Amino acid sequence: MADAFSAIPAAVLRNLSDKLYEKRKNAAIEVEGIVKQLTAAGDHDKITAVINLLSHEFAYSAQANHRKGGLIGLAAATVGLSAEAAQHLEQIIPPVINSFSDQDSRVRYYACEALYNIAKVVRGEFIVHFNKIFDALCKLSADSDPNVQSAAHLLDRLVKDIVTESDQFSIEEFIPLLRERMNVLNPYVRQFLVGWITVLDSVPDIDMLGFLPDFLDGLFNMLSDSSLEIRQQADSALSEFLEEIKNSPSVDYGRMAEILVQRASSPDEFTRWTAITWINEFVKLGGDQLVPYYADILGAILPCIADKEEKIRVVARETNDELRAIEADPAEGFDVGAILSIAKRQLSSEYEATRIESLHWISALLNRHRSEVLSFLNDIFDTLLKALSDPSDQVVLLVLEVHARIAKDEYNFHQLVVFLVHNFRTDNALLEKRGALIIRRLCVLLDAERVYRELSTILEGEADLDFASTLVQALNLILLTSSELAELRDLLKLSLVNAAGKDFFLSLYTSWSHSSMAIISLCLLAQAYEHTSSVIQSLTEEDINVKFLVQLDKLIHLLETPIFAYLRLQLLEAGRYIWLLKALYGLLMLLPQQSAAFKILRTRLKTVPSYSYSYSFSNSNNMSEHENENESESDNGIIMINFGSWLQKFQQMQKLHRLHSKPQHTASISIPSKEVEKPQESSKILPDMNLLSRPPSRLSRKAP
Repeated sequence: MADAFSAIPAAVLRNLSDKLYEKRKNAAIEVEGIVKQLTAAGDHDKITAVINLLSHEFAYSAQANHRKGGLIGLAAATVGLSAEAAQHLEQIIPPVINSFSDQDSRVRYYACEALYNIAKVVRGEFIVHFNKIFDALCKLSADSDPNVQSAAHLLDRLVKDIVTESDQFSIEEFIPLLRERMNVLNPYVRQFLVGWITVLDSVPDIDMLGFLPDFLDGLFNMLSDSSLEIRQQADSALSEFLEEIKNSPSVDYGRMAEILVQRASSPDEFTRWTAITWINEFVKLGGDQLVPYYADILGAILPCIADKEEKIRVVARETNDELRAIEADPAEGFDVGAILSIAKRQLSSEYEATRIESLHWISALLNRHRSEVLSFLNDIFDTLLKALSDPSDQVVLLVLEVHARIAKDEYNFHQLVVFLVHNFRTDNALLEKRGALIIRRLCVLLDAERVYRELSTILEGEADLDFASTLVQALNLILLTSSELAELRDLLKLSLVNAAGKDFFLSLYTSWSHSSMAIISLCLLAQAYEHTSSVIQSLTEEDINVKFLVQLDKLIHLLETPIFAYLRLQLLEAGRYIWLLKALYGLLMLLPQQSAAFKILRTRLKTVPSYSYSYSFSNSNNMSEHENENESESDNGIIMINFGSWLQKFQQMQKLHRLHSKPQHTASISIPSKEVEKPQESSKILPDMNLLSRPPSRLSRKAP
């Protein structure tokens, strides 16, 4: 230190700490001259002493003017050192950088000025101190004093020039610092960072693309900045990198894909659109690298398909189609379970478009990787069943297609129908609102006869009799009215003349017995008219309740539809189809006379022409033989059905229903015993009911 004092006159040192800038400047010029002389003499020990003096006695001083003098003195010493300055930078740079955080804005300003002058002298030699200088400039870019900011900008431009022309710059050492600073929210700092990223990317020898995953998230974060200028700068930088990716043979798609997936769900529209655009390009370019990330990418795409912004929806749909078109192999890392998990989660989305695309994915996976999908069936089956209650018809139809693909084998088909019946049982609204749609669509996708046989088998053993009756009535109505089931109706019409028709008819009979009106409808469809009449005759007072009359009303209206046109035409030959006539009259007798259904059926029966009874009249003397012939209506040499035993099954089933309903509807009215006694005498004057059921004969015209 004594050497320094001896080298620099006391007056110079005194002026260096003066409050007047001019005196400090003149003192600095004196210091520059002294250092030049020492450099020429090669006395580096004294030079070191001078630098230490300027640093410790001035730059680190508690007095602001001393610190200002120290900074200008260090810059002057560097100028004096000229080409020899590089070996003393370890002493010169630290006190200057330290002054960047000084509380006095003027000191910070002079620190910028000092480092600017130092950098001009040493140029590329100070690259070894770049990270410290960059960190200091990063902070100064957000300085509260505009003069300091202006000085920092000038210094920043010079440092950028030096870095771009230097071959000693280490991008590997710089990236960790950049990554750390990318999360700063200050707009001035963000502008500073984007500027440096752009500059470094423009240097051919610096591979910024290889380190893009380290600061990509920070750039995307800037897209939602409140400053339009920052958003534009970040977007410009990202666009440039995307173009480089398209032209680069080696890109780390995986790490960046993870970032893009997160940013695709950003609340900021511009960020979402940019992220989904990048994902779209990655799907086109990434190839095998992206296979392990397909599930994450799909999780980002599906919600965007229903985005409120059309341009995002368009890109998301395009990306989704491209991703689904790629036929990846599980052996190559394609995770079927992860994709299914994403599709399952998105089935709960509030947006219909997202739910639809989720189902398309499950369907596509079933086509390509059926065995793998079935191994995860337990994870998705409940969700697929719940989706049948979706408010969107399109979603329900797609769910049914997925179920149909799953149910190609016998075991899964049985499981589907069992679970479907269970869902109908536990969710009455599903049966009411979606039941017809679900059954009809499944019949188209899985063969109608197979579906109805399976449903019938399950309902035969159904413990909940009320539910069984309700579901059978629904299935019966679908069978009678749906255009998709026309072939089934044609098959049932052949039940008495065709083995396949008979087999299908009997497969439904037991379960259809849960509803008396369903069994009557089934028998009318099968043209088993004598048995229809027997079923009607077997009905008891308890069977004819409000529910029964409602169902009967529906049936009467159905008889007037084109589906039962064949039956109405058969009334033109009433003599040949006498049991049909008797069955219809039986239904008429059960209807309240004031009901619309009664009037409809009575009007229809009145239209039966009188000549059609001729067959009956000509055989009236041989009535017992005619009855025997009709009792064996299925014994025509082709088909044999023991209708007597089937009638017993129907009666047994109805008895179970009556026993089930009695505890719920037991009457509490007491009736006097006298009124219960049978009016035996009055029975003598009642007409013969058998006579009333026959058509009039010539004998009826004779006087008594």
